[in-house]
Parts: sequence; structure tokens; C-alpha cells
Amino acid sequence: MSDSALPVLSVVVPLYNEAANVAPLIERIGGVVDRLRGAFDYEILLVNDGSSDDTAAAVRREMQRRSDVVLVNLSRNFGHQLAATAGLELAVGDAVVLMDGDLQDPPELIEAFLAKWRQGYDVVYAVRRTRPGESRFKLLTARVFYRIIKRLTKIAIPLDTGDFRLMSRRVVDALRRSPERNRFLRGMVSWVGFNQTAVEYDRDVRYSGGTKYPLTKMIRFAMDGITSFSDIPLRFASYFGFVVSAIAFVYALVVIGFKLFSLRPPAYTPGWASTIVAVLFLGGVQLMSLGILGEYLGRVYDEVKGRPLYLISDIERS
Repeated sequence: MSDSALPVLSVVVPLYNEAANVAPLIERIGGVVDRLRGAFDYEILLVNDGSSDDTAAAVRREMQRRSDVVLVNLSRNFGHQLAATAGLELAVGDAVVLMDGDLQDPPELIEAFLAKWRQGYDVVYAVRRTRPGESRFKLLTARVFYRIIKRLTKIAIPLDTGDFRLMSRRVVDALRRSPERNRFLRGMVSWVGFNQTAVEYDRDVRYSGGTKYPLTKMIRFAMDGITSFSDIPLRFASYFGFVVSAIAFVYALVVIGFKLFSLRPPAYTPGWASTIVAVLFLGGVQLMSLGILGEYLGRVYDEVKGRPLYLISDIERS
């Protein structure tokens, strides 16, 4: 809490190469928090995730006009989820709003978040009704991903949600006690529990620039989400291995039977086709199983090294 005993609102925004979006972003967030003046103290925490453009300079220009902006410069690009984690760990608010910097998440929704927070909810997450400006492929893959992860995990992760949400101080503190590296924040927030509710909204198109999540990053992000909250892929590899072994055992008995009784199987043609098919199939199953094991083992390796999740170069205040 602040010296004035007003509740503190922290707005956390990870930024990566968003120079053109900084001015309108701060203007719109500022318009929201200015309307709350007298009811809240607040801070706007912008995390520069190793941007290679003029993002930091753009933030500094805005800091000359506003006294409530904090710029956190990471030492390099650590990725969106770790940049968001840095902001959450530095935020001092009793209520902390996490949002993206491309203005697809409308800052004006913060007031609706706060209304729910005042009603006693610890997490208020935004559910997308519409997503204009996004390709059918991305919409389809996002829809499939959320439904797959709901099936695979024991955590009730809301469908069609991103990281745009409000979290109470006790939720943020719980996340700070979870130092895992391959982070899937929306899943972690669901895992924490407490009272959670949704606010629906229509997502805007990007104000400028391009997406920071191409297909390769989307796949990696999906893998992080699944492996962080489910061991079903490991079980699937085991079950599939048992099924293939059972089929191979039955096939071996049939072959032995034909051999013992000097029988020729129907449509028998001497050759190597069936052998090659069997070898390739079994080899594919083995490689797939090793790949699944490798994904989990790689994450264990990352965790046991114990390196910091991120490094801060400096923190600048207005």
C-alpha cells in the first residue's frame, strides 16, 4: 500500500520492438489511470525485453511527460513470458494488470477488471469474443490448442484467453514463489486458484508492427504449455509402445505358425516390403517416444542449472 493508504494499481507491459506503439499505448493507459486518480495510486511498468529498435528511447520521451512510468531494461531478449514475469515480480500493486504492448488488448478494459476486483475476485481474465485482423490459420490453431490443452491437463485453463488479466497481490506473490523457467503464465494463474472470473471483449487489430509470435514460436509456446501442466504425452508414448509391442508379438506368433506348419500366407510374395514397413513403423514410434522424453528431459536440464530467469540491465523512473 502507498503512504496515502490508497490501493495501488500496477499496469505491467512487456515490450519488444514496439517503438511505434509506445506513445499511443501510454496515452491510453494514462487516460484510464487518470480517471482513477483519487481512488488508486498507480504505476505503469514497461519492461523492455532487449528491443533492437527505439523502444527504450520512445519510453523515455513519454517519461518526460508523465511521472508514473517506470522503464525496466532487461540485459537481452528473454522472451515475452519471462519479461512479463520480471514486471510481475517488480510490481508493487495491490492489483496488477498484465497486458501486451501492441494495443490489441484495450487498456479501457482495466476499469471493468477493477470493478470485478472490488467484488472480491483475485483474478479477472479477458476472454476474446472476436479477433479481427488475424488469419484463419492462426484462429484455427489457437482454437485447437486451447481445447487440446484443456483435454490434456488437470488445470481448468479458460478457453480463448491470453495473458491480459488482473491479478490480486496474493496471486502475484504465489507466482513469485513458482520459479520455473519454461513459463506458461495463463496456466500458472489457473493453477494458483482463488476466486477467478471473466470479462469478455472484442480484440483490436495491432496498432502497428507485426506479430512477435510466428509459427515456430507458437509451436514452442504450445509445447511449454502442454509439458508444464501435463504428463499425458509421456503416458501416451508408453501406451503406444505397449500397443505396438502387442501387435508385433501377435504378428510374430502368426509367422512362427506358418513356419512350423510349412504354410504360405495368403497372397504371399517373397520380398522385403513387409519387413521395411515394420522396421520404419517401429523406428518411427521409437523416435517419437524419444522426442517426447527429450522435451521433458530438456526442461528438467534447464531447471537444474538454476540460472536466473532474467537479468535486469537498469531501472529508470520518471
